[in-house]
Parts: sequence; structure tokens; C-alpha cells
Amino acid sequence: MKLALLFVLLALASAFPAKDGTPEDLDAQTVTELPAQNRSRFAMLDDVRLLANGLLQLGHSLRDFVHKTKGQIKDIFQKLSIFDRSFSQLSEVTSEIREKEEELKKTTTFLKANNQEIKSLSLEISSKMNNILQERTQLQSKVGSLEEKLSGLTESLPNAQQLGDIAQLKEVISTQEKSITALVKEVKGQHEQLNFQRNKIKLLEERLNSETFQETVDKISNSTPEAPGLEYIANNSTNSSIDINDLPVDCSHAFNRGERNSGIYPIKPNQSEPFYVYCQMTADGGSTVIQSRQDGSVDFDQMWAKYENGFGNLEKEFWLGLKKIYAIARQGSSILQIELEDWKQGRHSFEYNFTLEGPDSHYALHLTQVSGDLPDAMANYTASFSTKDRNNKEDSSCAHNYTGGWWFNACEGTNLNGRYSHIRPRGRTERRRGIYWRPGGGNTFSLKSSKILIRSLSNDGSFL
Repeated sequence: MKLALLFVLLALASAFPAKDGTPEDLDAQTVTELPAQNRSRFAMLDDVRLLANGLLQLGHSLRDFVHKTKGQIKDIFQKLSIFDRSFSQLSEVTSEIREKEEELKKTTTFLKANNQEIKSLSLEISSKMNNILQERTQLQSKVGSLEEKLSGLTESLPNAQQLGDIAQLKEVISTQEKSITALVKEVKGQHEQLNFQRNKIKLLEERLNSETFQETVDKISNSTPEAPGLEYIANNSTNSSIDINDLPVDCSHAFNRGERNSGIYPIKPNQSEPFYVYCQMTADGGSTVIQSRQDGSVDFDQMWAKYENGFGNLEKEFWLGLKKIYAIARQGSSILQIELEDWKQGRHSFEYNFTLEGPDSHYALHLTQVSGDLPDAMANYTASFSTKDRNNKEDSSCAHNYTGGWWFNACEGTNLNGRYSHIRPRGRTERRRGIYWRPGGGNTFSLKSSKILIRSLSNDGSFL
């Protein structure tokens, strides 16, 4: 509107006629000679032109202002677009939180129902155990009276039939006594286990409102007992049938002897007592498994002594032990294989030339990558092994800040012995406390399972 008014004034100024035919470009002398009425009219014309020039400049200023205003409006629209996207993302996160909250409510309801069933079962077992103990007391008193009668009968020289009946009665009583004793032990064990589970459920109910469901499941999994088989064979008298002098030195040696099935085998590395390992056999040869993570059934947040001697179940989850790993690695050139599975069922593998130092160097690991199908997190790697009770990394305490024992090169680096997550962790802190693979400066890969193996090399660098 203002621009239109400006153009109208300019048009009027340019078309304003000089009255009485006086031209616009009269010089000063001519103007002076004109009548006073005409001179005033020329003065008014100058004023109009001056006003027109001012309005023209105002128009230019208004045009610049309009351009700036358009730019600012464009910026505002861009910011509104960014805000809409952020609001959409926030809505998605809110939806996920609500879904998790519903899952927690369902889990809480389920645990409460189970707790009530366990309480009822515990009361029933306690009642049965009391009845059994009472029956045992009655039987003992009967046995005492029978013994008194037997002692009296022995004085009166009973006949052969009476002696047979007495012997048979003693056998029946002895059998019943053994059965009752075994039953009492079993009932006590079940009662203690039920009390233990009841205490765990009570602990879960208290923590469900303040911790995630994943942390609760991890605490329950900590009670998984260690499976036998990780001790040295020389300390186990049940293995007397094994000729320890004719055992293979590792799984590659077992493969060369004709073994083709994956499973548990006894081996005897050079300068070591024999022990059991899990051998993974393929068409190309045998590899010794030194670590396996698959379902969270074993707690890997252990102290130095456990990591040095080994723990877990050789057929499921386990850590073979630093002493045994060092005994295998010191025999010659080997390849360290790492097999990983992420939460999208993606499988990845890596191979390294490696050496492992002994206990005096805190089992320092040296790696050089040979192959891999992910950005590498352990290329040209050198680190000592650390646990939360024995930190061997001078500039920090990664094992204490996170979980599990590992060759920590950096606290935010790779850790395949962290706490197991039964669902894919979403938060950064949860991922760093679990099993993950993080290339230097890259994204963190949260893992569902992992396996570490050792494969021996021949003198020419080929697999045995």
C-alpha cells in the first residue's frame, strides 16, 4: 500500500504542469522576473519534488525491509520444521517408554503370582517335613523298644524261625531309616531352595520400581552354579582311566588324530597339567574355545582368581582361565579367532596373529589383525588383563567402572566379558556395561553372543 502511494506521488510530481506555459527549466533570472504568484508556484513544485525524492528513498528502505522480513520468516519456518521433527522423535521415545512400563507391570503381576504360589508350596512342604520328622521319631522309639525285646530274646535262645523274622525286621527297619533320612535331606534341600527363590522374588519386587527389568534378570542369573570340568585332571581321581601321557596338546592336535565331532576333550599342553577344553571341529581343523557367551546363564563379573583359573560350563557359557589360555598359547604360533552375533542376527568374525605373556606381565595380549568383516576394534592391540579387584591399567580403572575382566586398552573400547543383556540395550551406559564391540571413534555394536577361539599354525604359517 505504501509503495503504491509512493508511485502515485512520483507520477504527480513528474506530470505537474507549469501554469501560464512557464517551462520547468527556467533559470534563476527568468524566475526572478516572473510575477510573485508564479514564483510561489515554482516553490511549491520544488517542495513536491523534494517530497517525492524522500518518498522514493523511503520506498527503497521499505523494499529492503521487506526482503529482510522474508528472510527472517524463512528462518522461522525452518526452525518450526526442526521443532516438528524433534517433537515427532520425542513422541516415539514416549511411546517406547509406555510399552516398557506396560511390560514391567505385567512382569510384576506375574512375579507376585509366582511368589504367592511359592509361599503356599513352602508351607505345604514345611508341614510334610514336620510330619516326616514326627514319624521318624516314632519309628526310632519303636526301634528302641524292638531292640530291648531283641536283647531279651537273645537271653532265651530263640529258635531259627524267630531269628529269621528278627533279621528280616531289622533289614526292613534299616531300609526305612535310610529312605526317611534321604527324604528328609531332599525335603530340606527343596525347602532351602524355595526360601532362596522367595528371597530373590522379594528382592525383585523391591527393585522393579527403581531398576530396569534387564538388571533384575542379570541378578537372578548370578546364582548359576559352575559346571564341573574346568579343574585340572591331575586333581580328579575319577579320571584315572585317562592316559595323561598320551593326550593331545590342543584341539588342532586332536583333529589331526582323527577327532571330527565338536565337544569336550582332555588335552595336555606342554609344561602343563592336563585339563578339559571344548573343541570346535570344522572341515578345516580344530579350534580350542577359550570363551563363550550365549544366554547369560553364567555371571562374568568375577574377581581375578576366577578369571585366572576359569569358571562356567564348558558346554554352555564359560571362561577357560588365563593360566590354561597361556599354556595353550605358549606352545607356538597361533591365530586368535573372534566370532560375534549382534541383536539383528548379523554374524561377524575376526582373525588375529597374537601372543600372550605370562602372569608376571599380567597376561598382556598383543594382537595384529589378519582379517575381519567389521571396522576393527582391536587392531595393533596391546593391553594387560584387569579385573575390578586387580587393575593393571595405570591411567584408569575400567574394570571397576564397568563390568567383567578384560584386556582393557581404553575404557570405552571393546569388552566381550561384560554383563549379559537379555534384550538389546538402548542407553549408552547400559551398552558400555554389557558385551559390545566398539571400533576406535566409531559406533558401538551391542552383542547377543560371542566366542573366542585359538587355532594353531604350522611352521609354514598354515593351519594345523
